[in-house]
Amino acid sequence: MKIIAIDFGEVRTGIAICDEKETISYPLQTIIEKNEENLINKIKEIVIKNKAEMALVGLALNMNGEFGDSAKKCEEFAQKLKNTLKIPIALWDERQTTKLASRFLIEANTKKRKKKKIIDNVAATLILESFLQYKKNNNKIKLL
Repeated sequence: MKIIAIDFGEVRTGIAICDEKETISYPLQTIIEKNEENLINKIKEIVIKNKAEMALVGLALNMNGEFGDSAKKCEEFAQKLKNTLKIPIALWDERQTTKLASRFLIEANTKKRKKKKIIDNVAATLILESFLQYKKNNNKIKLL
């Protein structure tokens, strides 16, 4: 099943996708959009174009696992996506993905200007890879 992962941000939103066999995930693009309605429409276009069958939204929990303001915004965004898209939506813990993406890009000697452009879609890829690993070993996935 093709799954799209979304690292939601108020300005930049990273998008990643996996192949139909759920073995390879890769960064797709970063959307720079402050208007949430426009962002949802752009994501809808990506879902249709790539024939995604499920969307995964990164859930920005606090480090202690509690819901903070960021997590609430992610949850509200995911609910709006659910109301727009005709595919299942799930939330997935995204703690530390941006830090891991940053570390990966530093180790790859990525220039600062390029790093800023791609860090969000690399983070989305890490979110998706984490989810796919979990999905291989577990049948139960909580959907919105």
